[in-house]
Amino acid sequence: MAIHEPGRRLMHHVPLRFVRKRVEGGGGHSVSAALNLTSMIDFLVTIVVFLLMTFSASGEIPVDKSVKLPKAENTMDMLDAPMVAINGRQILVDGHPAGSTGAIEDQGKMQRIDELGAFLKTRREQWKTLNPGKSSKDFPGVCVLQVHETVSALVVKSVFQTAALSGYPNVSFMVGQIPKVEHH
Repeated sequence: MAIHEPGRRLMHHVPLRFVRKRVEGGGGHSVSAALNLTSMIDFLVTIVVFLLMTFSASGEIPVDKSVKLPKAENTMDMLDAPMVAINGRQILVDGHPAGSTGAIEDQGKMQRIDELGAFLKTRREQWKTLNPGKSSKDFPGVCVLQVHETVSALVVKSVFQTAALSGYPNVSFMVGQIPKVEHH
């Protein structure tokens, strides 16, 4: 057996020219592709940071910027309930228009708000559909009022009464929390 110069020998003896060309590495594309992972990692980091910034684990609900909430010391965490916002002359349920305060303020007396009542009854029916095994007694009947601090008491009482007549007798008020001060 003869001694040969070191080098590539794998499949060198194959007489087919295209096989020899591939084995020797000449001609055609490389078998391994180079991936630029930097841009992919940048994209994923950006997405993760965005999701972390927008995620709320405490169940906080974004407050309408036009509503300035009154402050209170004794507060509880938010409930999963319809959000009734009263900002100036408009009433919203979960961000959807559900009436106006103009008629109440113009007449100067408490009255039922039909659009709000219909919206809350629809939400109650949705609860019954989503909870088929539960009876009407299990319905929590809670809604949360988000009231601008300058809204008149007459409007608040009308909304409160409409909610109660629509099957939501348990009304909570959304307020801004006053930091508790320890007395020494």
